[in-house]
Amino acid sequence: MTRRKRTVGIVGLGIMGGAFALNLMKNGWAVTGHDTDAKRRRELARAGVEILADAAAVAAAAPVIITSLPKPEALHAVAAEIAAARLPKRIVVEASTFTLDDKLKAQRALSRAGHTMLDCPVSGTGAQAKAGDIVIYASGDTAAIRRLKPLFAAFSRATHDLGAFGNGSRMKYVANLLVAIHNVASAEAMVLGMKAGLAPETILKFATSGVGNSRILELRGPMMVRNRYDEPTMKIGVWQKDMQVIGDFARAIGAATPLFDATVPVYDAAMASGHAMDDTAAVCAVLEEKSGVKRKRGK
Repeated sequence: MTRRKRTVGIVGLGIMGGAFALNLMKNGWAVTGHDTDAKRRRELARAGVEILADAAAVAAAAPVIITSLPKPEALHAVAAEIAAARLPKRIVVEASTFTLDDKLKAQRALSRAGHTMLDCPVSGTGAQAKAGDIVIYASGDTAAIRRLKPLFAAFSRATHDLGAFGNGSRMKYVANLLVAIHNVASAEAMVLGMKAGLAPETILKFATSGVGNSRILELRGPMMVRNRYDEPTMKIGVWQKDMQVIGDFARAIGAATPLFDATVPVYDAAMASGHAMDDTAAVCAVLEEKSGVKRKRGK
């Protein structure tokens, strides 16, 4: 893309979309955006995002629109709004994690209006998104993906073109399956160590230096050590949607997922015990309670 067109729109300015916006602005892009949450609109406006009234206004102002949305209903509403706006051709970069059926439905609605939609879910937590340490699994129109490489580079560390539309989501399901397992495994290891009498700081320090380390342990382990989960990089309530998508997809294609399935009750217990708005690392608190480990809440 040329410098004359360095304006991008973002619909959905939550944990991920907000991080995209901040990194894009830091790297020289003008960002217009919209979110249904008034608090997020105010926060991002203070940061320099031009807040517009709705998705259609964002699409009218920018040739490329990134959507980062919490529910498929929101995606369909945004796609319908942009399609109905009778705008020149736009590229819509769909960065959320939804079912293939939902993505394809939105793609068809936008395509009928002359727009191009790309399936581009991202791999990474909210904290990684803030640091630009995310990977984009792009799929769809190869020429459009190639054209947007400078845009993607402004808020991620790598972009991979996986080919046909939908392959980005398929790859995201694989990545998130690993995240689900590694997160609960990290919590299980922390609780085992604490139950054995080791300090949480010691467990994290030496587990991350050994062969059992994982990116998830590095990212979520510090929250588990502090016993504080109220600054989420992925809320458990939102993560439940991703878990459902992965589980349904695996069953639909007949893939056995015994380890993933074993994590489901742990996340369900976290929801039931009041952690819906907390980070997914709060599964550690669930396993602590089951194991009789009692700690003070960290600062």
